[in-house]
Amino acid sequence: MQYSDRITRLKAEGAFAVLAECRRMEAEGKSIIHLQIGEPDFDTPGNISEAAIKAIRDGHTHYSPSGGTIEARAAVAEHIKRTRGIETAAEDVVIMPGVKPVIFGAIMGCINAGDEVICPNPGYPTYESVVNFVGAKPVPVPLREENDFRFDVNELRSLVTPRTKMIILNSPENPTGGVLTRSDMEAIYEVAEENDLWILTDEIYSGLVYDGEFVSIGSVPGAMKRTILMDGMSKTYAMTGWRMGYGVMPRQLADYLSTLAVNNFSCPASMVQVAMMEAFVGPMDEVNIMVEEFRKRRDVIVDGLNKIDGISCLKPQGAFYVFPNVKELGMTSQEVFDLLLYKAGVAGLPGTAFGKHGEGYIRFSYANSIENIQEALRRIEKILAEVRAKA
Repeated sequence: MQYSDRITRLKAEGAFAVLAECRRMEAEGKSIIHLQIGEPDFDTPGNISEAAIKAIRDGHTHYSPSGGTIEARAAVAEHIKRTRGIETAAEDVVIMPGVKPVIFGAIMGCINAGDEVICPNPGYPTYESVVNFVGAKPVPVPLREENDFRFDVNELRSLVTPRTKMIILNSPENPTGGVLTRSDMEAIYEVAEENDLWILTDEIYSGLVYDGEFVSIGSVPGAMKRTILMDGMSKTYAMTGWRMGYGVMPRQLADYLSTLAVNNFSCPASMVQVAMMEAFVGPMDEVNIMVEEFRKRRDVIVDGLNKIDGISCLKPQGAFYVFPNVKELGMTSQEVFDLLLYKAGVAGLPGTAFGKHGEGYIRFSYANSIENIQEALRRIEKILAEVRAKA
Protein backbone atom coordinates (compact mmCIF):
# COMPACT_ATOMS: atom_id res chain seq x y z
CA MET A 1 0.00 0.00 0.00
CA GLN A 2 1.12 3.56 -0.68
CA TYR A 3 0.85 6.56 1.64
CA SER A 4 0.83 10.27 1.05
CA ASP A 5 4.09 12.19 1.13
CA ARG A 6 2.66 14.62 3.66
CA ILE A 7 1.87 11.99 6.29
CA THR A 8 5.48 10.81 6.29
CA ARG A 9 6.64 14.37 7.06
CA LEU A 10 4.97 14.35 10.47
CA LYS A 11 7.24 13.59 13.43
CA ALA A 12 6.38 11.99 16.76
CA GLU A 13 6.76 13.87 20.03
CA GLY A 14 9.72 12.57 22.01
CA ALA A 15 8.16 12.79 25.46
CA PHE A 16 5.48 10.24 24.61
CA ALA A 17 7.98 7.84 23.07
CA VAL A 18 10.16 8.06 26.18
CA LEU A 19 7.11 7.55 28.40
CA ALA A 20 6.32 4.33 26.55
CA GLU A 21 9.93 3.15 26.99
CA CYS A 22 9.77 3.98 30.70
CA ARG A 23 6.57 1.94 31.07
CA ARG A 24 8.31 -1.01 29.39
CA MET A 25 11.25 -0.75 31.78
CA GLU A 26 8.97 -0.44 34.80
CA ALA A 27 7.12 -3.56 33.70
CA GLU A 28 10.49 -5.32 33.93
CA GLY A 29 10.86 -4.15 37.51
CA LYS A 30 13.14 -1.15 36.99
CA SER A 31 12.73 2.01 39.08
CA ILE A 32 12.24 5.12 36.92
CA ILE A 33 11.89 8.73 38.03
CA HIS A 34 9.76 10.52 35.46
CA LEU A 35 11.14 13.93 34.56
CA GLN A 36 10.33 13.64 30.85
CA ILE A 37 6.64 14.42 30.47
CA GLY A 38 5.18 17.94 30.42
CA GLU A 39 2.17 17.30 32.61
CA PRO A 40 1.25 18.74 36.02
CA ASP A 41 1.17 16.03 38.67
CA PHE A 42 -1.77 17.77 40.36
CA ASP A 43 -5.44 16.92 39.99
CA THR A 44 -7.78 19.32 38.22
CA PRO A 45 -9.20 21.79 40.79
CA GLY A 46 -12.38 20.43 42.34
CA ASN A 47 -14.65 23.30 41.31
CA ILE A 48 -13.78 22.71 37.65
CA SER A 49 -14.49 18.99 37.85
CA GLU A 50 -17.77 19.60 39.66
CA ALA A 51 -18.83 22.10 37.00
CA ALA A 52 -18.28 19.45 34.31
CA ILE A 53 -20.21 16.82 36.27
CA LYS A 54 -23.11 19.23 36.74
CA ALA A 55 -22.98 20.13 33.04
CA ILE A 56 -23.37 16.47 32.11
CA ARG A 57 -26.31 16.09 34.48
CA ASP A 58 -27.83 19.26 33.05
CA GLY A 59 -27.73 17.82 29.55
CA HIS A 60 -24.63 19.47 28.08
CA THR A 61 -23.87 16.28 26.17
CA HIS A 62 -24.84 17.31 22.63
CA TYR A 63 -23.17 19.03 19.70
CA SER A 64 -22.14 22.63 20.10
CA PRO A 65 -21.36 25.08 17.29
CA SER A 66 -18.14 24.05 15.56
CA GLY A 67 -16.09 26.93 17.00
CA GLY A 68 -17.58 26.58 20.48
CA THR A 69 -20.67 27.97 22.15
CA ILE A 70 -21.10 31.72 22.04
CA GLU A 71 -21.04 31.74 25.86
CA ALA A 72 -17.71 29.91 26.00
CA ARG A 73 -16.20 32.08 23.28
CA ALA A 74 -17.32 35.20 25.13
CA ALA A 75 -15.77 33.82 28.32
CA VAL A 76 -12.46 33.37 26.51
CA ALA A 77 -12.64 36.93 25.16
CA GLU A 78 -13.26 38.28 28.67
CA HIS A 79 -10.42 36.15 30.08
CA ILE A 80 -8.02 37.49 27.43
CA LYS A 81 -9.05 41.05 28.24
CA ARG A 82 -8.55 40.50 31.97
CA THR A 83 -5.22 38.67 31.75
CA ARG A 84 -3.58 40.45 28.77
CA GLY A 85 -5.41 43.75 28.43
CA ILE A 86 -6.39 42.77 24.88
CA GLU A 87 -9.78 43.88 23.58
CA THR A 88 -11.39 41.11 21.54
CA ALA A 89 -14.82 39.60 20.91
CA ALA A 90 -16.44 36.17 20.99
CA GLU A 91 -16.48 36.11 17.19
CA ASP A 92 -12.65 36.30 17.17
CA VAL A 93 -12.36 33.13 19.29
CA VAL A 94 -12.27 29.50 18.17
CA ILE A 95 -12.43 26.75 20.79
CA MET A 96 -10.77 23.43 19.96
CA PRO A 97 -9.89 20.15 21.71
CA GLY A 98 -6.46 21.31 22.86
CA VAL A 99 -3.92 23.80 21.52
CA LYS A 100 -2.45 21.41 18.94
CA PRO A 101 -5.56 21.69 16.69
CA VAL A 102 -5.09 25.47 16.80
CA ILE A 103 -1.46 25.03 15.70
CA PHE A 104 -2.62 22.78 12.86
CA GLY A 105 -5.46 25.09 11.88
CA ALA A 106 -3.39 28.27 11.97
CA ILE A 107 -0.59 26.83 9.86
CA MET A 108 -2.95 25.13 7.42
CA GLY A 109 -5.03 28.30 7.18
CA CYS A 110 -2.16 30.74 6.62
CA ILE A 111 0.76 28.84 5.06
CA ASN A 112 1.14 27.41 1.56
CA ALA A 113 3.62 24.85 0.24
CA GLY A 114 6.94 26.57 -0.40
CA ASP A 115 6.42 29.27 2.24
CA GLU A 116 8.86 29.71 5.11
CA VAL A 117 7.98 29.80 8.82
CA ILE A 118 10.43 30.97 11.47
CA CYS A 119 10.33 28.62 14.48
CA PRO A 120 12.12 28.79 17.85
CA ASN A 121 14.92 26.23 18.16
CA PRO A 122 15.20 24.50 20.55
CA GLY A 123 11.43 24.55 20.51
CA TYR A 124 8.26 22.54 20.78
CA PRO A 125 8.63 19.96 17.98
CA THR A 126 5.03 20.14 16.77
CA TYR A 127 5.68 23.53 15.17
CA GLU A 128 8.28 22.27 12.70
CA SER A 129 6.39 19.01 12.22
CA VAL A 130 3.21 20.75 11.04
CA VAL A 131 5.15 23.24 8.89
CA ASN A 132 6.78 20.28 7.14
CA PHE A 133 3.39 18.56 6.87
CA VAL A 134 1.92 21.38 4.76
CA GLY A 135 4.96 21.41 2.49
CA ALA A 136 6.48 24.61 3.85
CA LYS A 137 9.99 25.14 5.20
CA PRO A 138 10.69 25.62 8.92
CA VAL A 139 13.48 28.13 9.47
CA PRO A 140 15.02 27.80 12.95
CA VAL A 141 15.86 30.89 15.00
CA PRO A 142 18.37 29.82 17.67
CA LEU A 143 17.51 30.40 21.32
CA ARG A 144 20.86 30.67 23.05
CA GLU A 145 21.71 30.21 26.71
CA GLU A 146 23.86 33.36 26.74
CA ASN A 147 20.74 35.32 25.78
CA ASP A 148 18.58 33.63 28.45
CA PHE A 149 17.05 31.50 25.67
CA ARG A 150 15.32 34.56 24.17
CA PHE A 151 15.14 35.68 20.55
CA ASP A 152 18.02 37.69 19.15
CA VAL A 153 15.91 40.14 17.16
CA ASN A 154 18.75 41.08 14.80
CA GLU A 155 19.23 37.41 13.99
CA LEU A 156 15.48 37.02 13.55
CA ARG A 157 15.45 39.91 11.10
CA SER A 158 18.27 38.33 9.10
CA LEU A 159 16.25 35.14 8.62
CA VAL A 160 13.32 36.86 6.90
CA THR A 161 13.13 36.29 3.14
CA PRO A 162 10.46 37.03 0.53
CA ARG A 163 9.09 33.53 1.23
CA THR A 164 8.68 34.10 4.99
CA LYS A 165 5.02 34.18 6.03
CA MET A 166 4.95 33.51 9.79
CA ILE A 167 6.91 33.79 13.04
CA ILE A 168 6.09 31.33 15.83
CA LEU A 169 6.58 32.37 19.47
CA ASN A 170 6.31 30.36 22.68
CA SER A 171 6.72 32.28 25.94
CA PRO A 172 7.22 30.91 28.55
CA GLU A 173 9.02 28.44 26.35
CA ASN A 174 9.21 24.69 26.10
CA PRO A 175 11.86 23.30 26.61
CA THR A 176 13.94 26.11 28.13
CA GLY A 177 11.54 27.94 30.45
CA GLY A 178 12.71 31.20 28.86
CA VAL A 179 10.41 34.23 28.89
CA LEU A 180 10.35 37.00 26.29
CA THR A 181 10.30 40.57 27.59
CA ARG A 182 8.04 43.41 26.54
CA SER A 183 10.87 44.98 24.54
CA ASP A 184 11.40 41.60 22.81
CA MET A 185 7.72 41.51 21.87
CA GLU A 186 7.75 45.05 20.54
CA ALA A 187 10.82 44.34 18.40
CA ILE A 188 9.39 41.05 17.08
CA TYR A 189 6.14 42.79 16.17
CA GLU A 190 8.13 45.44 14.33
CA VAL A 191 9.77 42.73 12.21
CA ALA A 192 6.38 41.15 11.50
CA GLU A 193 4.80 44.49 10.60
CA GLU A 194 7.63 45.50 8.30
CA ASN A 195 7.45 42.20 6.40
CA ASP A 196 3.67 41.55 6.55
CA LEU A 197 4.06 38.33 8.56
CA TRP A 198 1.64 36.34 10.65
CA ILE A 199 2.55 35.84 14.32
CA LEU A 200 1.54 32.57 15.96
CA THR A 201 2.00 32.91 19.72
CA ASP A 202 1.69 29.81 21.92
CA GLU A 203 0.89 31.00 25.45
CA ILE A 204 0.00 27.67 27.05
CA TYR A 205 2.40 28.38 29.97
CA SER A 206 1.14 31.95 30.53
CA GLY A 207 -0.07 31.09 34.04
CA LEU A 208 3.29 29.63 35.08
CA VAL A 209 5.66 32.59 35.43
CA TYR A 210 7.78 32.82 38.57
CA ASP A 211 10.06 35.81 37.93
CA GLY A 212 9.24 38.96 36.00
CA GLU A 213 5.97 39.31 34.11
CA PHE A 214 4.16 37.45 31.39
CA VAL A 215 3.74 39.59 28.27
CA SER A 216 1.61 38.63 25.29
CA ILE A 217 2.69 40.01 21.94
CA GLY A 218 -1.02 40.59 21.36
CA SER A 219 -0.88 43.42 23.90
CA VAL A 220 1.49 45.39 21.65
CA PRO A 221 -0.68 48.08 19.98
CA GLY A 222 -1.77 46.93 16.54
CA ALA A 223 -0.41 43.39 16.85
CA MET A 224 -3.69 41.47 17.00
CA LYS A 225 -4.49 42.24 13.38
CA ARG A 226 -1.77 39.74 12.39
CA THR A 227 -1.60 37.58 15.54
CA ILE A 228 -3.03 34.15 16.33
CA LEU A 229 -2.96 33.80 20.12
CA MET A 230 -3.21 30.27 21.49
CA ASP A 231 -3.76 29.11 25.04
CA GLY A 232 -5.53 26.27 26.80
CA MET A 233 -6.41 24.59 30.04
CA SER A 234 -3.82 21.80 30.21
CA LYS A 235 -0.96 23.40 32.13
CA THR A 236 -2.27 26.19 34.36
CA TYR A 237 -5.39 24.27 35.39
CA ALA A 238 -3.94 20.72 35.35
CA MET A 239 -6.44 19.65 32.66
CA THR A 240 -4.21 17.75 30.19
CA GLY A 241 -6.72 14.94 29.67
CA TRP A 242 -9.68 17.26 29.18
CA ARG A 243 -8.38 18.49 25.80
CA MET A 244 -9.53 22.09 25.76
CA GLY A 245 -7.72 24.94 24.00
CA TYR A 246 -8.59 28.08 22.15
CA GLY A 247 -7.30 30.57 19.62
CA VAL A 248 -7.92 34.31 19.33
CA MET A 249 -7.36 35.71 15.85
CA PRO A 250 -8.65 37.99 13.10
CA ARG A 251 -12.33 37.23 12.50
CA GLN A 252 -11.97 35.93 8.95
CA LEU A 253 -9.42 33.37 10.08
CA ALA A 254 -11.67 32.40 13.00
CA ASP A 255 -14.43 31.68 10.50
CA TYR A 256 -12.05 29.57 8.40
CA LEU A 257 -10.91 27.57 11.43
CA SER A 258 -14.51 26.99 12.48
CA THR A 259 -15.13 25.50 9.03
CA LEU A 260 -11.99 23.39 9.40
CA ALA A 261 -13.38 22.14 12.74
CA VAL A 262 -16.62 21.04 11.04
CA ASN A 263 -14.61 18.95 8.62
CA ASN A 264 -12.24 17.57 11.24
CA PHE A 265 -13.80 16.98 14.68
CA SER A 266 -17.26 18.64 14.36
CA CYS A 267 -17.05 20.59 17.62
CA PRO A 268 -15.37 20.75 21.05
CA ALA A 269 -16.95 18.80 23.91
CA SER A 270 -19.90 20.70 25.36
CA MET A 271 -19.39 19.83 29.02
CA VAL A 272 -15.68 20.69 28.86
CA GLN A 273 -16.55 24.16 27.60
CA VAL A 274 -18.66 24.62 30.73
CA ALA A 275 -15.71 23.46 32.85
CA MET A 276 -13.46 25.99 31.10
CA MET A 277 -15.86 28.83 31.91
CA GLU A 278 -15.81 27.81 35.56
CA ALA A 279 -12.01 27.78 35.54
CA PHE A 280 -11.94 31.38 34.33
CA VAL A 281 -14.27 32.76 37.02
CA GLY A 282 -13.90 30.30 39.91
CA PRO A 283 -11.48 30.40 42.86
CA MET A 284 -7.79 30.14 42.04
CA ASP A 285 -6.67 28.70 45.39
CA GLU A 286 -5.69 25.26 44.08
CA VAL A 287 -3.99 26.74 41.01
CA ASN A 288 -2.01 29.16 43.17
CA ILE A 289 -0.88 26.32 45.45
CA MET A 290 0.30 24.36 42.40
CA VAL A 291 2.22 27.31 40.97
CA GLU A 292 3.94 27.99 44.28
CA GLU A 293 4.90 24.33 44.56
CA PHE A 294 6.38 24.44 41.06
CA ARG A 295 8.43 27.45 42.12
CA LYS A 296 9.86 25.49 45.06
CA ARG A 297 10.63 22.50 42.85
CA ARG A 298 12.32 24.72 40.29
CA ASP A 299 14.66 26.09 42.94
CA VAL A 300 15.46 22.60 44.25
CA ILE A 301 16.30 21.12 40.84
CA VAL A 302 18.28 24.15 39.62
CA ASP A 303 20.35 24.33 42.81
CA GLY A 304 20.92 20.57 42.75
CA LEU A 305 21.97 20.43 39.10
CA ASN A 306 24.42 23.29 39.56
CA LYS A 307 26.16 21.31 42.32
CA ILE A 308 26.89 18.38 39.99
CA ASP A 309 30.27 18.43 38.25
CA GLY A 310 29.92 18.93 34.50
CA ILE A 311 26.40 20.36 34.60
CA SER A 312 25.25 23.97 34.73
CA CYS A 313 21.67 25.20 34.69
CA LEU A 314 20.04 28.59 34.23
CA LYS A 315 17.08 29.29 36.48
CA PRO A 316 14.02 29.35 34.17
CA GLN A 317 11.49 32.13 34.65
CA GLY A 318 8.44 30.11 33.60
CA ALA A 319 6.84 26.79 32.58
CA PHE A 320 7.99 23.69 34.53
CA TYR A 321 11.14 22.71 32.70
CA VAL A 322 14.87 23.11 33.23
CA PHE A 323 17.32 22.89 30.33
CA PRO A 324 20.71 22.16 31.87
CA ASN A 325 23.92 22.46 29.87
CA VAL A 326 25.77 19.12 29.80
CA LYS A 327 28.50 19.97 27.27
CA GLU A 328 31.31 19.60 29.82
CA LEU A 329 30.43 15.93 30.25
CA GLY A 330 32.01 15.24 26.85
CA MET A 331 28.98 13.35 25.55
CA THR A 332 26.20 14.16 23.12
CA SER A 333 22.76 14.97 24.45
CA GLN A 334 21.54 11.57 23.30
CA GLU A 335 24.40 9.81 25.08
CA VAL A 336 23.67 11.67 28.31
CA PHE A 337 19.99 10.86 28.00
CA ASP A 338 20.73 7.16 27.43
CA LEU A 339 23.14 7.04 30.37
CA LEU A 340 20.67 8.64 32.75
CA LEU A 341 17.69 6.56 31.67
CA TYR A 342 19.26 3.12 31.31
CA LYS A 343 21.92 3.31 34.03
CA ALA A 344 20.40 5.69 36.60
CA GLY A 345 16.66 5.31 36.01
CA VAL A 346 16.14 9.04 35.47
CA ALA A 347 14.00 9.92 32.46
CA GLY A 348 14.49 13.26 30.75
CA LEU A 349 14.66 14.22 27.09
CA PRO A 350 17.74 14.93 24.96
CA GLY A 351 17.92 18.56 23.91
CA THR A 352 17.98 17.46 20.27
CA ALA A 353 14.38 16.27 20.65
CA PHE A 354 13.64 20.01 20.35
CA GLY A 355 15.85 20.75 17.37
CA LYS A 356 19.50 20.90 16.39
CA HIS A 357 20.22 23.87 18.65
CA GLY A 358 19.29 21.70 21.64
CA GLU A 359 22.54 19.74 21.30
CA GLY A 360 24.51 19.90 24.54
CA TYR A 361 21.40 20.13 26.73
CA ILE A 362 18.90 17.88 28.50
CA ARG A 363 15.32 18.78 29.37
CA PHE A 364 13.90 17.79 32.73
CA SER A 365 10.32 18.48 33.80
CA TYR A 366 9.99 19.32 37.48
CA ALA A 367 6.32 18.33 37.50
CA ASN A 368 7.20 15.73 40.11
CA SER A 369 7.57 15.74 43.87
CA ILE A 370 10.54 17.34 45.61
CA GLU A 371 11.33 13.94 47.10
CA ASN A 372 11.56 12.37 43.63
CA ILE A 373 13.52 15.32 42.25
CA GLN A 374 16.06 14.97 45.07
CA GLU A 375 16.36 11.24 44.42
CA ALA A 376 16.87 11.95 40.71
CA LEU A 377 19.66 14.39 41.56
CA ARG A 378 21.36 11.77 43.74
CA ARG A 379 21.16 9.21 40.95
CA ILE A 380 22.53 11.62 38.36
CA GLU A 381 25.47 12.61 40.57
CA LYS A 382 26.21 8.97 41.39
CA ILE A 383 26.24 7.69 37.80
CA LEU A 384 28.37 10.59 36.57
CA ALA A 385 30.87 9.97 39.36
CA GLU A 386 31.04 6.31 38.32
CA VAL A 387 31.65 7.29 34.69
CA ARG A 388 34.47 9.66 35.71
CA ALA A 389 36.04 6.99 37.91
CA LYS A 390 36.19 4.60 34.93
CA ALA A 391 37.65 7.20 32.56
